[in-house]
Amino acid sequence: MDPLHITSEIGTLKTVLVHRPGAELENLTPNYLKDLLFDDIPYLRVAQAEHDNFTNVLRDRGVEVLYLDQMSAEALADDGVRQEFIRDMVFASNQGERRITDTLIGYLTQMSPIDAVHTIMAGVRKDQLPVPEEHIQQLHTMVEQNSYPFYLDPMPNLYFTRDPNAVIGNGLTINRMHWPARRRESLFMEYIIKHHPRFANANVPIWYNRNQHFSMEGGDEQVLSHDTMAIGLSERTTPEAIETMAANLFENSGFKRIIAVEIPVKSHAFMHLDTVFTMIDRNKFTIHPEILDSGGHMNMYTLEPQEGTRYPKITKSTDVEDTLRRALSLDHVDLIKVAGGDPIAAAREQWNDGSNTLAIAPGVVVTYDRNYVSNQKLREAGVEVIEIGGAELGRGRGGPRCMSMPLVREDI
Repeated sequence: MDPLHITSEIGTLKTVLVHRPGAELENLTPNYLKDLLFDDIPYLRVAQAEHDNFTNVLRDRGVEVLYLDQMSAEALADDGVRQEFIRDMVFASNQGERRITDTLIGYLTQMSPIDAVHTIMAGVRKDQLPVPEEHIQQLHTMVEQNSYPFYLDPMPNLYFTRDPNAVIGNGLTINRMHWPARRRESLFMEYIIKHHPRFANANVPIWYNRNQHFSMEGGDEQVLSHDTMAIGLSERTTPEAIETMAANLFENSGFKRIIAVEIPVKSHAFMHLDTVFTMIDRNKFTIHPEILDSGGHMNMYTLEPQEGTRYPKITKSTDVEDTLRRALSLDHVDLIKVAGGDPIAAAREQWNDGSNTLAIAPGVVVTYDRNYVSNQKLREAGVEVIEIGGAELGRGRGGPRCMSMPLVREDI
């Protein structure tokens, strides 16, 4: 099988990319939480234990688990590639042509590949970088020395590997992230795809790349079948990005339908499509009731190729069940509401990623144990639910689907 192969959200999961939380979480402080897109500071030791339990659950089900730091380090084994990566990462951090830039690049370049990767992920504090005396005597250095603590920001969102990249068919999107705090993250996959031995001679098609102008994030991307995908029109994925990707996907793959789903609520709890809607079986989906109007509808736009032009044909619909049923050639669709639709329980469990389920096989999902009302509703609908702890992991506002980037699934 190809090193990348995703033709559904629910096919038996064979290979997944994750990131075990590291020192980047310990560089979170209250003053910089908002800029780094966190609401709270996870306790690293517990977060790591929870993440280890998550990956052990996957391994117990026969999933090959790959780690972002190890894959990145292996891709950077060549000295020239590593130097290029370090320069790209530093310049993507908006260091620009400052006198400190060369010192920072030199500091990272003398490290081993894995140490350089870990240091970039964790961030470089001003008090850990040996700065030449002539660099200290600069206005911007003297002013910054008593304020912002980092030369290179930490990357605490990295354990949500779903967002910077997403596999569609035998290719992937390497995404331009919406917020500056996450823009560098997709550089890791760019170098992995180009330089890791696993992908040598694979000729992986890139449906969307991080140098595009408009933002797109993997939490909004869901592959529903071998020829149909859904994508969220969210705070973080723009219509322009969707149209750009659609043109490439239609022209160069077997996909012939993209359903753009408008997420009406723009908040941290509703940041991506997979925080409010996920596919869990051939005809079963979780959904948060707050994204539906009083009649149970929402805006959906089906994009399909048009002969003679790269511009897609677009059809608007509002009936969620009917749109999914027609697109997937199903007799019926079951929409399972978070917490059964109870307004208080649904709001609470939505905040704790009650709809962010990771399907590891048709009708088998991994969820947080704290969302016990939603989990019971899933079981009543015939879904096998594997619960994991997420008291600390969930502080980053992401669940099992957010923490996983599937690379290979079996076809269904």
